Amino acid sequence: MMAPKILLVEDDETLGFLLGEFLRTRGFQVVWAKDGADGLRQFNADSFDLCLLDVMMPALDGFTVAELLRNRRADLPIVFLTAKSLHADVVRGFGAGADDYIKKPVNEEELVARIQAVLKRTVPGQTDLQGEGERTVFQLGEYIFDSERHRLQLGGHATNLTEMEARLLKMLCEKNGQLVQRELVLEKIWGRSDFLARKSMDVFISRLRKYLAQDPRVRITNLHGSGFVLEVAEPS
Repeated sequence: MMAPKILLVEDDETLGFLLGEFLRTRGFQVVWAKDGADGLRQFNADSFDLCLLDVMMPALDGFTVAELLRNRRADLPIVFLTAKSLHADVVRGFGAGADDYIKKPVNEEELVARIQAVLKRTVPGQTDLQGEGERTVFQLGEYIFDSERHRLQLGGHATNLTEMEARLLKMLCEKNGQLVQRELVLEKIWGRSDFLARKSMDVFISRLRKYLAQDPRVRITNLHGSGFVLEVAEPS
């Protein structure tokens, strides 16, 4: 069975990119449209198993897009993704044809579970996707780090990392807020712990700090003699 194809309509570029990449790691095919009009164009150009639809968008809001999609395909599963949480908004969402209504901020694992639940109800023969896969996309404050593509993105600017830079940053991301021991880094990335390897590691840490310097909430702390901690402060 082919992986379910999702039309993601989300005008927030950071959230749209992050959700698209996360859903791909869970085995879905994803087409990301950045506004309602683009969503309608993508829908007309392809075939989808489910639409994940933001509500608050310019020009065409999610409720309007949902009604237009349902007029064209009555059985299309639609899941609203929105910060609007008033009872009247939820009622309107289901009135517009929603199969589910998920409030922001999004818990990614809950999102996947609820998408799969909708697909089980609406797509004949649909079962859970097997194998969650390894996480490859991380959000660090204002940054999005795609470890598979070796890319660190801040707004419209992307920095291409070397393979070793990407591997080192991924190790830190996987232990976000926790100590990553120097010896473990040396073993996993350099394969040795001699003087040159230690100096090289310090150089790579310095490079990562420079790449992350545009967001003061993100920092890599050196615990002398022990290792490193990637810290991402909550927004004030």
